[in-house]
Amino acid sequence: MSTQEEVLEKVSTKAKEKKENEIVLYNDDYNTFDHVIETLIYTCDHTPEQAEQCSLLVHYKGKCTVKTGAYEDLKPRCSKILEAGLSAEIV
Repeated sequence: MSTQEEVLEKVSTKAKEKKENEIVLYNDDYNTFDHVIETLIYTCDHTPEQAEQCSLLVHYKGKCTVKTGAYEDLKPRCSKILEAGLSAEIV
């Protein structure tokens, strides 16, 4: 005897509990656009267009979320980004 509102509330609560993490990439004065784009294509499975847009956002805004998902998936990706000499963290 569950009402539609109760069901929606339960779904909404579960969605909030399952918060995804994000890799945030930060701007620096060292890496070229090409290097950032190539790194994002390799580490985050971006298309060239996605990687270029992210690199521009990082350049002009100072940071950009480049990948969202489960922490277990993001950790090795973030490590590869850091190994490539870029500045990023999982939040």
